[in-house]
Amino acid sequence: MKPPNLFFSILLTGMNAAVRAVVRMGIYVGAKVYFIHEGYQGMVDGGDNIKEATWESVSSMLQVGGTVIGSARCKEFRTHEGRLKAAHNLVQRGITNLCVIGGDGSLTGANLFREEWSGLLNELLEQGLINEEAVSSNSVLHIVGMVGSIDNDFCGTDMTIGTDSALHRIIEVVDAIMTTAQSHQRTFVLEVMGRHCGYLALVSALACGADWVFIPEMPPDDGWEDNMCQKLSESRSRGSRLNIIIVAEGATDRQGQPITSSFVKDDVSIKELVVRCLGFDTRVTILGHVQRGGTPSAFDRILGSRMGVEAVLALLEASTDTPACVVSLVGNQAVRLPLMECVQMTQEVQKAMDEKKFDEAVRLRGRSFENNLSTYRLLSYHKLDSELPNSSFNVAVLNVGAPAAGMNAAVRSAVRVGITEGHKMFAVNDGFEGFAKGQIKEIKWGDVGGWTGQGGSLLGTKRTLPAKRLAKIAEQMRIHNINALLVIGGFEAYVGLLELSSARDEYPEFCVPMVMVPATVSNNIPGSDLSIGSDTALNAITDTCDRIKQSASGTKRRVFIIETMGGYCGYLATVGGLAAGADTVYIYEEAFDIRDLQVRNVIKAKHIHIDRSVTYILCSARQGRDPDYTIILHPEIALRDEPIVELLSSNVWILCCTEMRTAMKTLPQTSSISCTQRKDAACLTAGRTSSVTCSRSDANATFLPLDVR
Repeated sequence: MKPPNLFFSILLTGMNAAVRAVVRMGIYVGAKVYFIHEGYQGMVDGGDNIKEATWESVSSMLQVGGTVIGSARCKEFRTHEGRLKAAHNLVQRGITNLCVIGGDGSLTGANLFREEWSGLLNELLEQGLINEEAVSSNSVLHIVGMVGSIDNDFCGTDMTIGTDSALHRIIEVVDAIMTTAQSHQRTFVLEVMGRHCGYLALVSALACGADWVFIPEMPPDDGWEDNMCQKLSESRSRGSRLNIIIVAEGATDRQGQPITSSFVKDDVSIKELVVRCLGFDTRVTILGHVQRGGTPSAFDRILGSRMGVEAVLALLEASTDTPACVVSLVGNQAVRLPLMECVQMTQEVQKAMDEKKFDEAVRLRGRSFENNLSTYRLLSYHKLDSELPNSSFNVAVLNVGAPAAGMNAAVRSAVRVGITEGHKMFAVNDGFEGFAKGQIKEIKWGDVGGWTGQGGSLLGTKRTLPAKRLAKIAEQMRIHNINALLVIGGFEAYVGLLELSSARDEYPEFCVPMVMVPATVSNNIPGSDLSIGSDTALNAITDTCDRIKQSASGTKRRVFIIETMGGYCGYLATVGGLAAGADTVYIYEEAFDIRDLQVRNVIKAKHIHIDRSVTYILCSARQGRDPDYTIILHPEIALRDEPIVELLSSNVWILCCTEMRTAMKTLPQTSSISCTQRKDAACLTAGRTSSVTCSRSDANATFLPLDVR
């Protein structure tokens, strides 16, 4: 199969990751890839707007927001004459495969272009602009789309490129607002983007625990003004010092009247309503285009990379009768769906809202949107005790393992759902160890207020397993009449529940429902694609790499070795390397030898003049790793053309063990250092010319001076 030529048109945060993936995957399979600058306008104008892409041309662009090749609205492409010009420009370069990144409008235009392709070629032939051979060799145009939209308003995909980064901007603003709102006891009305889709407003309200949210798909019931004011007043009476209201810019009431954040003509104003009815000090913040910019999140970088690779594979596998498809994310898997079916479903959502069929609009948004809406309603509305169902079910909630971001949000959700169902919820402090000591108390609805944005574990957590405390834990479960156990944590929580279930024959108190919610940065829990906390850890890794790259700008021949957490699981190192654009990743699951440690791709990158002065090497740290597989990697060593070491063990960690690093800092330049953690360890000399010897070989390797400062 002959490799295809590729084209794409893009915009929005996170799209550069997709661009990079398409270019490099295309080159990897032997295709010739083209940039078309300024979107459809560049395709119509041709000339220098269409340039061949190289491997180096997409280097150091993952951390850049927007799109490096530009994008523009093109009225001319909407006309037949404009599409004829575009077809001529593509045929001149032999481009018969288009990879388009944009919204439903861009994708619909691409599909129309594909449907007209044969007719456009015939017109060009009649006008004498191309010959029969060009018509024959370019007879079929293949289309694959990727959705780039911060609104996440495209049906058929769980997430669109750019949405997660926009959510990061919103949450950053909410976190900043909460400090001043709490200090001054203010109510803040936050307006976010979403003219026809309320995803950003809904999910940000769920993430920050907002008191009220307005979205276009589900307008509030009549009389919402009194209900909202009553809820805000009740929140203050329970001790809250602030209120957060989030409104999508396209929110309306049931009659279609716009609901705005501030006073605009005769529209309903949230601010004026709160001030008039409650007298609360109220402020309005409109985010605007801040949501579209900024550094892409780790999720968007990974999503763009995965979709870009899948898009190239879709083009490679396309036949003459293959319809246009769109690469979507469904259940954390990249899948291909018919393009126009998804576009039609997206248009039906707007039609349902126009006809005031709001339940239908929510259903068409997909299962994920429905779940988010029902979850927000469940967690935000506090029923009176008289409205709660009668239940004698007691549920204990505890954290086990290392702290992970999002643990507190999970506890809050579990507590409030349990209370809503009429159950009595108990909080256990300090994991299984606290459980055995009787550190158990009932927890109420208001006790978990404001927990969503708190890091760590407010309940307290420890890695202690329950095996040695089974009798005491069983006694506490009997004393407090615990009927169910919810454990939120990492691998220790997983093992701990297995130990409890294994002891059911001896302790009947453990014969109750027991559920674990994975919460660990390592993402190493069986049966779960993603664990709570792993996404925050990935963002910390990518942010660190971005800062390192900026700090090293202007320098040359520099290598950074970044050690991530993860134990025996290389998830953080692997996915973090993908998001940060690492040159090499070493993980426990994948064996590597000394040839891999020579970082050949680093050397090659320097020779082909990639515009970058920094090299990243990510390693997954694990407890109990063999210290004898540790060497010093100096920045200069990795850039030498000759082999680094041909004599060390095949399992070498490019990390410096603490003992050796400390010794090298204290000894003079002429001293020799031996690693005491291995009887036949290599000997490192800290002089100006350092050598390494190993008892496994008679060979020696000469290194450049070691920098141990």
